[in-house]
Amino acid sequence: MRGLTISAHGGPEQLRLRDDLPAPEVRAATDVRVRVAAAALNHLDLFVLEGLPGIALTPPWIVAADAVGTVDQAGAAVTGVREGDLVVLNPGISDRTCRYCREGEHPLCVGFGILGEHAPGTAAEYVVVPGFNVRAIPARTPLDAAAGFGLVTITAWRMLMTRARLEAGERVLIWGIGGGVATAALQIAKLAGAEVWVTSSSDDKLAKARALGADHVLNHRTADVAREVRAATGKAGVDVVVDNVGAATWKASLAALGKRGRLVTCGGTTGPLVETDVRRVFWNQLSILGSTMGNDAEFAAIVEQLRDGRLLPPVDRVFDLAAGRAAYERLARGEQFGKVVLSVGR
Repeated sequence: MRGLTISAHGGPEQLRLRDDLPAPEVRAATDVRVRVAAAALNHLDLFVLEGLPGIALTPPWIVAADAVGTVDQAGAAVTGVREGDLVVLNPGISDRTCRYCREGEHPLCVGFGILGEHAPGTAAEYVVVPGFNVRAIPARTPLDAAAGFGLVTITAWRMLMTRARLEAGERVLIWGIGGGVATAALQIAKLAGAEVWVTSSSDDKLAKARALGADHVLNHRTADVAREVRAATGKAGVDVVVDNVGAATWKASLAALGKRGRLVTCGGTTGPLVETDVRRVFWNQLSILGSTMGNDAEFAAIVEQLRDGRLLPPVDRVFDLAAGRAAYERLARGEQFGKVVLSVGR
């Protein structure tokens, strides 16, 4: 089996295309094997490549979390999909037995893991996952967009719709448009009927965000984002801020929020330690919400949107699996708007 792998942490020079990998087998009655058509990269893949605390790789380690493909084999207990179905994956794997799983809160599972980080990834000809983690999609669905759909869309959906409880007519600020979660958040916020501000250091990305429906764009390299937002809203601020940047944006995120505002975060790409003026939090009765991935109900909700032709992520560029290093390098430079996709087996 062909697959894109690493055997040690470091930079893109550690990536190796292997053609001698053993194909994974269906071992449980609830498992499915997917023949991967295309995989996609996320910022998480850069972190895994560099090395994450507490994460140990078994070389050669197959990378990437997202994929679209065809069911090649299904265990006897699998329902909802059958051999030959085109499917999209939810990369979050839970044990289905713990208290949180029984409550339907699968991303809080004590054994929760993500493909490519805690389990072998999707950048290979085949991947085996629990049947709970796949959903059938129409054969007409664009493969490259579907490849990059899972991780960012379920993450952004949970952030906005479940954790922040976004309502029509509310105002949302999204940092770093062009990244996968930020772009999915823009699409979801507009679908929900929100007024949306987005930021980037690239005017080209801001123009593309306008085309996707952003109501207001701000270059955070040259603009005081919080000041501009408050001025545009008559000092009212926004209702929700989507922040996965962390240290570099946290103070501005809080400053941009209005009374009873909600800051929802799923990461800290510029650093995990942030400075919070607690007076602003209690005086304006703000909520700070953490969010990671999503549960079965949220996966079903976003796939329903996908089936109806909505929430397809923009595709930045498609690389052959053999050019995986170039794909990682583009992602690391932050040049992309939308998903960086790996063509695997079509």
